[in-house]
Amino acid sequence: MSIPNVPTSQPEVPDSTTPAPGRKAIVLLAVISFLNMMGMTIIGPVLPFMTLRYLNNPNDLAVVVAWMTSIYGICQFIAAPGLGLLSDRFGRRPVLFVCMLGSAIGYLLFGLGGAIWILFLGRVIDGLTGGNYSVLFGYIADITEPEERGKYFGIIGGVSGVGFIVGPAIGGLLANISYNTPFLCAAAIFLLSTVWGFFFLPESLSKENRVTVISLGDLNPLKQLGNVFTMSNLRWVLLAGFFYYFPFAILISNMTILLKDSLGWNATDAGVVSSVVGVVDIVVQGVLVGKLLSFFGDVKLGIGSLCLVAISYILLGALALVASPILLVVGVILFAGSGGLVENALRGLTSRLAGSQQQGLVGGASQSMQSLAMILGPLYGGFLYAQFGHATPYWSGVVIIALAIGSVVLAIPVLRGHGTEGGSGLDGFSRRK
Repeated sequence: MSIPNVPTSQPEVPDSTTPAPGRKAIVLLAVISFLNMMGMTIIGPVLPFMTLRYLNNPNDLAVVVAWMTSIYGICQFIAAPGLGLLSDRFGRRPVLFVCMLGSAIGYLLFGLGGAIWILFLGRVIDGLTGGNYSVLFGYIADITEPEERGKYFGIIGGVSGVGFIVGPAIGGLLANISYNTPFLCAAAIFLLSTVWGFFFLPESLSKENRVTVISLGDLNPLKQLGNVFTMSNLRWVLLAGFFYYFPFAILISNMTILLKDSLGWNATDAGVVSSVVGVVDIVVQGVLVGKLLSFFGDVKLGIGSLCLVAISYILLGALALVASPILLVVGVILFAGSGGLVENALRGLTSRLAGSQQQGLVGGASQSMQSLAMILGPLYGGFLYAQFGHATPYWSGVVIIALAIGSVVLAIPVLRGHGTEGGSGLDGFSRRK
């Protein structure tokens, strides 16, 4: 089935050599998604080194970077419901462009620097306007048939993954010029995406399909989070997701600092590590996930891969005691490979337990739990790193992963009650009354 045309003021007459406007839009969205992800990840390896310039006490680096990561998450958590609602009211184009311009301004401020408060201001602006992916997916939903959306969501996710690989490597290389350069490059990338989209991306949401009234209650960022605790059948699976993403947030905010302190590595080295994570994740999700899920089922694969994630945290924490690149390589590959399996298994379990009319609601609740983990995790990890030793954030992550495993186990009776044994891999678990 072909993608429906995007309404434009001057309809085109398609011919054999010109793709439909909807297909053009998909290509543009894919390119914008790639540029966005590259722009977001290009700064990852450099952020701690840039921040260190403006600190009086270098021992505060882990805590300050943790706050920068968390502030970004807090701002996204606050703004995301409003951005989605505004795009329903005024259309996807204007909100998407505001988001990308906001990110460009945020990175520009960070790149210019001058004081620590300017760096925080840049993160706040970028966080408040960082909901562009939800708008992108809304655009795709506007121009595709329901049965085709999964395929095109996958395309956008795939090109984003390529951006995730390319961004850190480029950021690490640009850091050889100066620590400012990756941030200024990211600002230019977002500005380029905005200009390109302005001229070539039509509006996807027709005026008759737009929301006419905005309720202030829908702008409440705590609304989706509150929905989590009303879903008794989903509570344990959603908690498992929270416990998985909590130490993951520690890792992404703290890994570069650990590499600097334990191995003496620079931003270029850290960029290579981030790119390796992206490569392994894409290979696992593209090649292994489908086969392993069909063989083990969601529950067995989820528990098994969570155990591997716990082992990876033990290895990465050991870097603080034994400065061995071998520990790093094994830990990173193990984390990247098993993490992708965990995420897909948890998505499968969540989808099975949600009714056909609750998929959107449950997706929002799951995203809220993930956002909360991404806010709290960096603060927790930064505090442990500075106060109790460099290994403690990672080793405490093992305990939190154990809570995730326990949550999946506690969800098994609910899964059986919903008749999901066949696809969840429950055969190997004894039934308990």
